Amino acid sequence: MQWPDNSDPDVIFAQFLDVLAERQLTLYPAQEEAVLELLSGHHVILGTPTGSGKSLVATALHYKALAEKKRSVYTCPIKALVSEKFFALCHDFGAAQVGMLTGDASINPQAPILCCTAEILANVALCGGERAAIDYVIMDEFHYYGDAERGMAWQLPLLCMQRTQFLLMSATLGDCRRIEESLSQCTQGRRVVHVRSAQRPVPLDYTYQQTPLHETLAALAQQNKTPVYVVHFSQRECVEEAQNALSMNFCSKAQKAAIAAELAGFRFDSPFGKEMRRFVSHGVGLHHAGLLPKYRLLVEKLAQAGHLKVIMGTDTLGVGVNVPIRTVLLTKLSKYDGQSSALLSVRAFHQIAGRAGRRGFDTEGSVVVQAPAHVIDNARAQSRVSDQPAKLRKLVKKKAPPGYVPYNEASLQALIGSAPAPLPSRFAVSFAILLQVLQTHPRGYGHLIVLVATCHDSPAGQRRHRRQAAQHLRTLRQAGLVEVVARPTPQRGSRLRLHAELPEHFALTQSLGLFILDALPQLDPESPTYALDVLSLVEAILPSPTVILNKQRDLLRRSRLAELKAAGMEYEERQVELEKIDHPKPNGDFIYATFNAYAAAQPWALDLAVRPKSIAREMVEGCASFAEYVRDYGLQRSEGVLLRYLSQVYKTLRQSVPAALEDDGLLDVVMFLRTLIEGVDASLLAAWTQLRDDGGTAAAPGATQEAVVDDLAADPRA
Repeated sequence: MQWPDNSDPDVIFAQFLDVLAERQLTLYPAQEEAVLELLSGHHVILGTPTGSGKSLVATALHYKALAEKKRSVYTCPIKALVSEKFFALCHDFGAAQVGMLTGDASINPQAPILCCTAEILANVALCGGERAAIDYVIMDEFHYYGDAERGMAWQLPLLCMQRTQFLLMSATLGDCRRIEESLSQCTQGRRVVHVRSAQRPVPLDYTYQQTPLHETLAALAQQNKTPVYVVHFSQRECVEEAQNALSMNFCSKAQKAAIAAELAGFRFDSPFGKEMRRFVSHGVGLHHAGLLPKYRLLVEKLAQAGHLKVIMGTDTLGVGVNVPIRTVLLTKLSKYDGQSSALLSVRAFHQIAGRAGRRGFDTEGSVVVQAPAHVIDNARAQSRVSDQPAKLRKLVKKKAPPGYVPYNEASLQALIGSAPAPLPSRFAVSFAILLQVLQTHPRGYGHLIVLVATCHDSPAGQRRHRRQAAQHLRTLRQAGLVEVVARPTPQRGSRLRLHAELPEHFALTQSLGLFILDALPQLDPESPTYALDVLSLVEAILPSPTVILNKQRDLLRRSRLAELKAAGMEYEERQVELEKIDHPKPNGDFIYATFNAYAAAQPWALDLAVRPKSIAREMVEGCASFAEYVRDYGLQRSEGVLLRYLSQVYKTLRQSVPAALEDDGLLDVVMFLRTLIEGVDASLLAAWTQLRDDGGTAAAPGATQEAVVDDLAADPRA
């Protein structure tokens, strides 16, 4: 894409329209209104349905930034979508103009267009967003502003980046008046325009289906309503239903031959690869976070080429992952959130349902909701019994499964007709935020008080945040970590500052990295297990991959159970003994004791917790390959979880352990992890390298991994 060397809005708009005309695209009225408001220098909140071309409006803002020789940032909630948008923007603007920063990956980070996660942008904003050289920010999937755990990261840029122009986009925003008022006030009165439209380019029809899932799928295939994305709310259900779908024939011989041609050269070389190959060869896709990235990318690529008829996936579809489909089929209207089951919210329902209908392919998209399975079975049993003589009628009804939340067709109609609730503010004051403003912002504590006063909470909520900030500050002062420093002139009073400097790259998500720095010198560098003990410290500060730890615990319990049975122990006593067994925690006593002492001296750590575990250490000690470890613990359906965890361990080792504390053994551990990770799936880095070198042609996921491994093999340590 060529952009004008001219900052005149009329010239930019005219030439952007010329670019669209070359691609045979035209702007819808809502798109045109949004683009014109952005070119006029206004903030835009774009609330239009899924599939209505919000990404094209974002492209226009990037185009404007490049024309003016300014910098634009695109941010969204999940790394998969960040990388997808990164490659799309590389295709539009050229790889040299686009960078990516996710915490796990840093590619061309000084580029004029940057794709990053919301947490990265929040750190930039908090550390001095009013001074940041970021002129334009696009916040996609902005409804994450209301997410209980991550919403704070979406609010901070709006409060801190006073000179930045914003484009906030989502299909399910609700009432945004509080956000609009605050954004205008925080950016020196810049006008905020809310562009709304309920018109979908591809309208939707809704059906409540009371037939078993396999019959529903067969009917949709006969009605030519494929591709179908079947929404499940657990990874286990995705795989089970993908297996069930193999009993149906969705593709002709010619279509299967076309799929086979697409798969030529792709490496299904992980333990789950054999199953994955069977699924996609049959025209059935699988898409969830437990898969390796290369498999998810493959499914997206095959779907975009029209090769897949059915895709079994999770509700991550609602976050904007690029899987073009005609029909969305929800297997139920309730979801377990980790604590309890509840009906889908209006926002979640519309996010998922809105993905149906392919612009340019379909005149109508379809949304199908399955009735509860036990309700369908009972209705069929009732029908069979009704046909029998009265004396033979005997109906045994199936019971609802544990945690069942009742819903029916009326529930579906209520969701269809309801508007999303206003997005709640998730502003919160933590030790990490207080530390960061004291360390990095010229106004220090005063800056935090300004943020509290301008945050989107009610006055009562703001008072609560001020009390929390004051309490945290008192705790830090009592611990001797904050001191009062006189300013150069008496008229300017005094200011607060940290007594000790934080690491240069301290961030909201890296608080426990400080514990690592404190604990490492307490290890014995002469110990033969020094490298492994460092690895255990690093693993202890990372989030726990529950599915892997459960597998470890279950294997230990099965082994112990066999011993107890052989010893003749009674059942009740065996159960008591088995409950004592947890997943391995090498150096657990040392880690807990060291952390408790650290938290007593560093009060911000009271908000945090260490979680000793042994996944990477177990692999290093046993010199286990990725495939061996997956097979040993039966993790075939969670390969992606293991790979992400190992990537976190590798990154944290590289970032948190000072070079002075590294020895040859630890360097061997680092290289072991790097070689293992890149040997399993190097598709992201390899694809970007080819984009950069070949001028914009992305590599097929998984097709270039051998070259990466060969490069590593040239290193003697590798």
